[in-house]
Amino acid sequence: MRRRRRRKVSSVVGWIFAWLAAGLVLFGLFDLLATVVWRGARAFRFSMLVQPTHGIAGGLENAIIGTFELVLIAIVFAAPLGILGGVYTSEFAGAKTASVIRFLAEVLSGVPSIVIGYFGYLLMVLEWHWGFSALAGGIALTIMMLPYILRTTESSLQQVPLMQREAAWALGMTRFQAISRAIWRPAAGGIATGLLLAIAIGLGETAPLLYTAGWNSNNPSWQLTHSQVGYLTYIAWDYLDQPYPEAKNLAYAAAFVLLVIILIIQLLVRGFVWRSSGRGGNGH
Repeated sequence: MRRRRRRKVSSVVGWIFAWLAAGLVLFGLFDLLATVVWRGARAFRFSMLVQPTHGIAGGLENAIIGTFELVLIAIVFAAPLGILGGVYTSEFAGAKTASVIRFLAEVLSGVPSIVIGYFGYLLMVLEWHWGFSALAGGIALTIMMLPYILRTTESSLQQVPLMQREAAWALGMTRFQAISRAIWRPAAGGIATGLLLAIAIGLGETAPLLYTAGWNSNNPSWQLTHSQVGYLTYIAWDYLDQPYPEAKNLAYAAAFVLLVIILIIQLLVRGFVWRSSGRGGNGH
């Protein structure tokens, strides 16, 4: 009886602490979102979308275009490398090789972003003489995004039942044919989630871009090297500390635009996954 009472008491205490921790996390998240939405929506004007930044005021056109340029460069490199790496780790690599790849991915995902930025500064900006540029910033984001895409791709493929693989092999398919025709579709949701997570990480990073992309208040020149580029997180990070109300409003507007972009990307990816899984009415 005493043991049962102790177990019940410890279970109740554990659940209380768990709910308190969850409540604190949700409260902090809600407070953050509410602050960004409330102050950002009040500061945002549609004219900001077609005006570049001027000093401590102006618009966000240069930062929005520059953010998309940096993330696009990162996705071009990180998406194929991460997806193919996840497929290799899940379907082709031996146990030892797969464990080494997972270990390296975990180590890379744990490296502080500012360290990656400083590494990019020493290698790409100085050693390779690219200067502060979109390509240097995009590759820095690639290093950060790659392990998340790889691990989510691998875990999504491993969740596909072995029976589905065996059925494909019984039909005479090779491993590549089985992956591309039978295994990819049920894993597409997890892979898309990994890409979404990677894009969100790229959109929200500041530290690695400070050392690689620099900052430019003009619209991007689309020159990959020797041309600095603006991005939204720089405005949210730097302008919020300025003593001028115009700068603070611009920072909140940039954070609000970032939040809206991430929401739109999530809805688009979820819609794509919904259609590709056959639930949109046209699937087979």
